[in-house]
Amino acid sequence: MKPTNPKTAAVRLRSISRLRPTLAVVLGSGFHHVLSELEVEKKISYAKLPGFPPVGVSGHAGKLYLGKLGGTPVLVLSGRAHFYEGHSMERVTFAVRALAAFGIRDLLLTNAAGGINRNFRAGDFMVLTDHINLMGANPLRGPAIPGLPRFVDLTQAYDAKLCALLHRAGRAGKTKTRRGVYLAVSGPSYETPAEIRAFARFGADAVGMSTVPEAIVARQCGLRVAALSCITNLASGISQRELSHNEVLETAECVKTLAAVLLKNFAKYYGRNQ
Repeated sequence: MKPTNPKTAAVRLRSISRLRPTLAVVLGSGFHHVLSELEVEKKISYAKLPGFPPVGVSGHAGKLYLGKLGGTPVLVLSGRAHFYEGHSMERVTFAVRALAAFGIRDLLLTNAAGGINRNFRAGDFMVLTDHINLMGANPLRGPAIPGLPRFVDLTQAYDAKLCALLHRAGRAGKTKTRRGVYLAVSGPSYETPAEIRAFARFGADAVGMSTVPEAIVARQCGLRVAALSCITNLASGISQRELSHNEVLETAECVKTLAAVLLKNFAKYYGRNQ
């Protein structure tokens, strides 16, 4: 079956609302409470958007929202498809290409991550300064896309100005935002203690199973990118607890209000800087 053109999804989005935000936010585990702060104009299920893959992970709603956050027009994706669910990289990153076709210029990616840096604690927030891709795949693999660069420069994958806005938003909400390198693996099994020791030597501060494919495709499409991790657990060999997705959700529940305020402040400052 021929893949859906992202422009088709963009046309559908334009038809449901006159709102034309330039900022989009992808909500990963731990960040969905921000929807309580969103002035929703329209919402639509991914199932009704051409090409959007289904979402099958607890804590990911699978809905797209258009509205205002902190007074700023935004497009919010509540949930994402993951590579470990069996989707191709093309499907995992389809939404990002659709957002670019819609007219989004800036993208904030959020996720839950395991802390590798021993100074981190569960409930901390980390602004990504860089990433390491160990997912075993690259979303740009395959035929070249006309009009887009084949070889994408990732020297500065995460935009310094957007990252500065995240830190400013954290200070405004009296929430400390750390800095660090995010390492992406395919999952869904958690890492072994030996792997975590190796990742620490690579320079990773946190580990997760998402975000990097979206960031790479967003940069190919010319979007500015920022990313924020909620450290929901300490990684294997550092944590004394048995790792589970329930622990991730429990920590996310504890910091949901802080996360919502942080994203609301980010959107507010973003709007003021446009």
